Amino acid sequence: MTTDRHDAPPSPATAQLPPTQIGPRLFEWGIRTYVMGIINVTPDSFSDGGEYVSVAKAVDHALAMAEEGADFIDVGGESTRPKGAAYGEGAEPVGVQEELDRVLPVIEALVRQVSVPISIDTYKSAVASRALAAGASIVNDISGFGFDPEMAGTVGRAGATAVVMHIKGTPKTMQKDPAYLDLFGEIHAFLGKAVGTGERHGVRQMLVDPGIGFGKTAADNYRLLSGLSRFGDLGYPVLVGPSRKSFLASASGLPVHDRLEASLAAATSAVLSGAHVIRVHDVRETRRAISVADAVRGASR
Repeated sequence: MTTDRHDAPPSPATAQLPPTQIGPRLFEWGIRTYVMGIINVTPDSFSDGGEYVSVAKAVDHALAMAEEGADFIDVGGESTRPKGAAYGEGAEPVGVQEELDRVLPVIEALVRQVSVPISIDTYKSAVASRALAAGASIVNDISGFGFDPEMAGTVGRAGATAVVMHIKGTPKTMQKDPAYLDLFGEIHAFLGKAVGTGERHGVRQMLVDPGIGFGKTAADNYRLLSGLSRFGDLGYPVLVGPSRKSFLASASGLPVHDRLEASLAAATSAVLSGAHVIRVHDVRETRRAISVADAVRGASR
């Protein structure tokens, strides 16, 4: 059972965060909500596994997302599909070389064709290093620098941006009866530690992600979406990724490929709760929905 002892009042939506230069673009936080488009170059991701395993298909889809208004493109070569009732046995880890073989050709092609920053979704420093050398600007680490002790230094030396995410356990274990004594307090402490690790290793640009679906119950995920502003005092923009995830089925009852409306509702809720970046599969629809949420949030100030 989850209770909450994190009784500090929610922080504001941090519109006062300073602008951040990421790759070729300057991001002004709090002016509008940005969209990160997902490219999974994997055979076994929970939502789009196998759809973009060829370089050509992955690049074409990424170019389409950029045209639809993606502000970032996040390229991943290893699925983190959890073990559990919704996803079966879960995804198997892949080796460094296999992950590199999947993502590097896509990153190398995209940096020549789009002006939006490219993110590498990996928890391995060896993969991050090569991806950054190939032109990626962001490392999206689901472990918050926790799985690979070399990751923070790798990002810091490259002068890159990091997304540090909260996870409880590992992808194989995270959905096995997750429980918290203090949901917001424990996640806040984890992200605070990750931010501190990054800063000690010279990482000056970070985003914090509470990790929707990564070691949380459906109820936990809904509570997080309603309280994202509680992470504002960490001093960095908040990124959230609810797109198509299984917790949405608890309210909608819909299978993974029929969760567009549910994902848009979650994205809208996240914007109103203080998110700065929404990580999604459906860029065009999300941009349209959150433009209204941004207008509502702006009108309330």
